[in-house]
Amino acid sequence: MAGGLLDNHGGGDDLPEASEINVTPMIDVMLVLLIIFMVAAPLATVDINVDLPASTAKPAQKPEKPLYLTLKGDYSLALGNEAISRDALAGAIDAAASGNRETRIYLRADKGVPYGEFMAVMNVLRDAGYLKVALVGLETAGAPSPSAAQTAP
Repeated sequence: MAGGLLDNHGGGDDLPEASEINVTPMIDVMLVLLIIFMVAAPLATVDINVDLPASTAKPAQKPEKPLYLTLKGDYSLALGNEAISRDALAGAIDAAASGNRETRIYLRADKGVPYGEFMAVMNVLRDAGYLKVALVGLETAGAPSPSAAQTAP
């Protein structure tokens, strides 16, 4: 028994040593740490609205014959210059890329297209086995970002 007192018949004031480990202080420390982490964890995830700026990076070298997939404002798709349905997209890309799944696909989307529609097209590409997707945007090198233009006096 860790906390029990033994009868001391010797008449001395010394209590015998307890040879068992007392884990109560360790449990108290662990419970305090658990409470601290339970309170601090929700504070680490913050939901912030962000207006992302345009990229000013230099464009990468394009292949001689790039494969462009365009998502228009009305959610229709075009592979190259030809309109295509979502159901026929995987087969058309296979034909255009000659079945090479390592072909980089340049995906362009109208800026008015909702993010969910954009991700649906990305999912179709991933399901078809095309994982090398490059996102195409306007080059704005040297132009001020819209947020900087609004804050200028």
